[in-house]
Order: sequence, then structure tokens, then C-alpha cells
Amino acid sequence: MKFSLITVTFNSAATLRDTIRSVLSQTYPDLEYIIVDGKSKDDTLSIIQEYEAQFKGKLKWVSEKDRGLYDAMNKGFGMATGDVVGIINSDDILAEPDAISKVMSCFAIHPDADVVYADLYYVSQTDTQKIVRHWISGKQSPFKYGWHPAHPTFYAKRVVYQKYGAFDLSFKFAADFELMLRLIEKEHVRLTYLREPLVRMRLGGTTSKNLSNILKGNKECVKAFKKNGIKVSCLYPLFRLLPKFKQYFQ
Repeated sequence: MKFSLITVTFNSAATLRDTIRSVLSQTYPDLEYIIVDGKSKDDTLSIIQEYEAQFKGKLKWVSEKDRGLYDAMNKGFGMATGDVVGIINSDDILAEPDAISKVMSCFAIHPDADVVYADLYYVSQTDTQKIVRHWISGKQSPFKYGWHPAHPTFYAKRVVYQKYGAFDLSFKFAADFELMLRLIEKEHVRLTYLREPLVRMRLGGTTSKNLSNILKGNKECVKAFKKNGIKVSCLYPLFRLLPKFKQYFQ
């Protein structure tokens, strides 16, 4: 089976080398890498071109204006030709050289699975070896009680997106949450949990940069339930935050 891995970039020169090197280190042989750039003005494109030859034809990239992060990710889905599709953000790294191999082995063991999801480490912005928080996704549970997979470790068969759609661009902060909610609780895709931290994710993403964005993200999560016809308590934001607080002590 072929694996497509997507990275979205915009002025990502400060961290992109780490991301690309972690992809180049992967032991899985049939790996297609896709970079979707939003017309960066820094050295992002130079870095992509610097490493392009090392992918030996397995890197595809484009640089053009987009309507934001999720629009760019949707473009990446459209470019993907793999049986399975995943995302690695431009400031994150794959935790181990066999991360993708472990995902694909999981699909091989569970051929009926539509999605494999896993765990991740939140790490320091300046030191990716310094673990700040350990996201243990755990076994599937209702979203309304605060559970959901870590989206950077959400690997789905491409036919899932072809059948049910990708990111809803009406969501600015929580399109990844809405996508997983829709696929898992509305469309009932089949999940397999891989209890392995596959990604090292730098702290400071768009949704968690400040209190305002956190509040907007939670508001959009409630909107996602309503849009998909799923009832949820008005206390949901509290249910959502409590599991994340516990992760600092795991």
C-alpha cells in the first residue's frame, strides 16, 4: 500500500528542515510526500528545493495562494495518490524513523480499518527532545465526553475522504475536529488505535496560541456537533479541557 504524507507551509523556514528530515528518515518504502505552500516570502521554497533531489521523485510540491491552512490541506488531499493519507505540520516531526511503517503494519493487520490513530508528544518550541505533554488518545469514546484522536496522528484511507469529504472551510479553528467528528460519529468509519507516540508536535499551534483562539476553537467544536446533528451538553468545553489538563501528568 502507498502512503501519502502532506505538509502545509507558509513562511515555515525556521522549522521546515526538521520536518523534512524526519520524513526522509522514514523506513517505509512506498511513501509519497506532498508540500502545499501558500506563497511563502521567506526561505521556505529554497529549503524545499534543497531537499527535493533526496526524495528521488517521491516529492510533489506547489506554491500558490490559498484560503488558509485547511484549504491548503484539502489541496494536498487532491494531489495525493496513496492508499492512506496523513498530515505532518511544518513545525512538527515524525517521532521515529519507523512511524509510517508502524501505521501501515496496523492497516495490514486490520484490513477492514478505515482509520488508524495514535498518540503524540507535545514538545518545546526550541527543543523537540523536551516533552511537555503526552497526548494518549486511548480507546474510542464518545466525543461529547471530551475524547477525540490527536489529529496529527489521524491516518485515513484516501477513499474515506473521497466518499465523505475533507475539511469544511467554514471552520477556521476547528476544521480538524469537525472532520474527525463527522467521520467517526456521523459516518461511523472503522477505527484502529495504535498506542504509540508517532509525532512530536511543537507547542503553539493556531488554536492554542492565546486564550481568544482557545475560546473560538471551543465555540467551533460546539458548532461542529450541531452541524452534524449530534446532541452535546452546554458543559462540553469543560469536558474537552479536562482530559487535556490530565495529559501534563501522564
